[in-house]
Amino acid sequence: MRASVTVRVAGSTSNLGAGFDCVGVAVGRWLRVTARATPGAAGKPVAIERGGTLRALDTAPEADLLYRGFTAACRRAGREVPGGLALAADSDIPVARGLGSSAAATVAGAAAAAALLDLTLDPAGLAELCSELEGHPDNVASAVFGGANLVLRGPDGLIVTPLPIHPSLALVFAVPDFTVETKRARAALPATLLHADAVRAAAKSAALVHGLAHADARLLAAGLDDVLHVPFRRTLVPGYDEVTGAARQAGAYGATLSGSGPTIVAVVGADSVRAVGEAMVRAWKARGTGAQTFHSARPAGGLETE
Repeated sequence: MRASVTVRVAGSTSNLGAGFDCVGVAVGRWLRVTARATPGAAGKPVAIERGGTLRALDTAPEADLLYRGFTAACRRAGREVPGGLALAADSDIPVARGLGSSAAATVAGAAAAAALLDLTLDPAGLAELCSELEGHPDNVASAVFGGANLVLRGPDGLIVTPLPIHPSLALVFAVPDFTVETKRARAALPATLLHADAVRAAAKSAALVHGLAHADARLLAAGLDDVLHVPFRRTLVPGYDEVTGAARQAGAYGATLSGSGPTIVAVVGADSVRAVGEAMVRAWKARGTGAQTFHSARPAGGLETE
C-alpha cells in the first residue's frame, strides 16, 4: 500500500439535448482528492476534509460518494478498506447543478482506492463499477476517459466510444444560484412515450451527434431541442425559456439543460462565447436569479493520478 495518492477528475455535462443518458462531455471543472491510510489503525472511521464547492455538503462521511466509490472498488477486488482512511477533497465543480459532481466523486473515490491499494482496475472496469454505483454512465465515462463520449449498455457491458466535436464549437454554461435534485428531476419523467415521439427523439439524437461533429447549424438546432426529458423538466428550472431564448438570440446554435439542470448549456461558435454567456446571465438576472457563466473551448481530459 502506498502512503498517499492524489487523483484529479473532471466534471461533465450530459444529455446535450437529444443525447439523453447516452452523451457526455468532460468540462474544465475539477475535483482533486488525496487519499491516505494509517497503518495499524484498524476500525478507525473514515475522515473526509472538504474544500471548495464541497464545503456546503453535510453528508455523513460513510455516505459520501467519495467513500462509497472507495469501498466499492475495495469490494470488487476482495480487499478490506484500510484503517485510518483520510480523504482530502477540493472541487470547483458546482454541486447539484447538472455538471457531474456525483459521478466525479464516485470515480475519484474508486480511482483513489485502486491507486492507493494497487488494485487491478483498468479504466473500462472503473467505468463499469462507477456506473453501477452512481447510475449515470454518460457522466462517469466522461470522468474516466475525458473528452466527449457516446455511452450505451451492450450485451457484454458498457460500450464507450469517443464522439468528435468540431474545433469551431464551444460549450457555454450558465449556472444559477439554485439547485435541482436528480431524484426530483427523474421523478418528472413519464413512464411511457408515444411511438411518434420516440421516432422524433431517435432522429434528433442522430442530428445532435452529426451536428457536433460538423458544426451543422440546422442539425444542432434540432438536436438541442429535446423531446425525451427537457419538456418534463423545464418547469423545475424557472427562467428556462428566457435563458435559452437569450442564448439563441446572442448567436448560440441552441441551448438546453446540462444534465438534469438547473445549469443551462449552449453550443456556440468560438466567436460567440462571451456574448452568449453574458446574455444568459442577464436573462436570469432579469428574473431576480443570480448566475455565473464559464465555457469549455474543448472537452477536458480524463482521470489523472499522482
